[in-house]
Amino acid sequence: MTRLPFNPHLADTFPPPVMEARQWLDAVDIPHDRPLLNVSQAAPVAPPPEPLLKEMSRVVLEEPEAHLYGPVLGLPELRETIAEQWSKRYNGQIAVENVAITSGCNQAFCAAISSVAQAGDAVILPIPWYFNHKMWLDMMGIEARLLPCGHGMVPSPAEAAKMIDEKVKAIVLVTPNNPTGAEYPSGVIGEFANVASNHSIPLVLDETYLNFHSSEDAPHDLFADPDWGDTLIHLYSFSKVFRLTGHRIGAIIAHPDRLAQIEKFLDTMTICPSQIGQKAAHFGLAHLSDWVAGERTEILRRRAAIESGFNRLEGWTVLGTGAYFAYVEHPFSIPSDELARRLVEVQSVLCLPGTMFAPTLAEGGTGEAERQIRLAFANVDPAGISILLDRLAAFHP
Repeated sequence: MTRLPFNPHLADTFPPPVMEARQWLDAVDIPHDRPLLNVSQAAPVAPPPEPLLKEMSRVVLEEPEAHLYGPVLGLPELRETIAEQWSKRYNGQIAVENVAITSGCNQAFCAAISSVAQAGDAVILPIPWYFNHKMWLDMMGIEARLLPCGHGMVPSPAEAAKMIDEKVKAIVLVTPNNPTGAEYPSGVIGEFANVASNHSIPLVLDETYLNFHSSEDAPHDLFADPDWGDTLIHLYSFSKVFRLTGHRIGAIIAHPDRLAQIEKFLDTMTICPSQIGQKAAHFGLAHLSDWVAGERTEILRRRAAIESGFNRLEGWTVLGTGAYFAYVEHPFSIPSDELARRLVEVQSVLCLPGTMFAPTLAEGGTGEAERQIRLAFANVDPAGISILLDRLAAFHP
């Protein structure tokens, strides 16, 4: 057998968890009377709303420039609208020069990290982690310095400060969090920003699920600081809010000097974001606020169904909920990776184990990952959530 050479950082990175979980389905026959409940992936499965589809069709047919290369940092009109709307929402001062459009929020993260760290450096990453963040750090040869979460699945700024040395180049937060759903309090986010500022490192704040926050108020006041660009790198996604997952549109808000460096990364990776996706995002920001409000209300309704429903499950504990996710602790003696496979086999429930979001015991973890699973409930209505809870209640290893 030929032994192919690989980049060792890439070869040592774990495989994509969602793709791995889907392979479990190949080994089972889902019975007709117990259809699959897929709570493994945090992505809309419905198409964009009809007005957006019509606008995208119009762009395809009527705007020839939409099929050409565009500006590396994105369409000026989309950048300007983001600057205006985010300035209003956060009561801050954000200019078009602070905004870049990316091919999805994953690329925004990769670009942000590439602008601050290199192989041999370290980045503080709360656990449970968002697995694509951990994967990118591993691929880059950057140490993920793991920060455990406390009560409510919220990490501690004081503990993060203790972990910072000359190797640490950034702190990463995701709120509302993937995988736990936790919404970090504004004061906690502000404390993290102070820690980062005191150590002259950036705070990379991923707010992919911003539009599904339970509060209508701004989730933090970092943009109100006129010097916010010295510390904050804000990341955002249009995939969830407008159901544009396949069109890969995200955004970075940062200091213009940082975006000048990030532009090199983006030009090398994709040259420019999808023009059609950008125009769709711009249309959505301009015309779909009422529709988005309805989507948020529905997600909050599903969250409430999860929270109330788990009260009747003996031995199960909800550790965090919010946006698309419930992060729960199971009562069984088997580890969560084995549990997740068994749930597919005997209850037709596809979910992700905590071992995909934190180190296992064998990897030096605390054992918490083996007791936890993530349920991405956004694509399951309250009736489906009731069925999900019934199946979990009926499960025995």
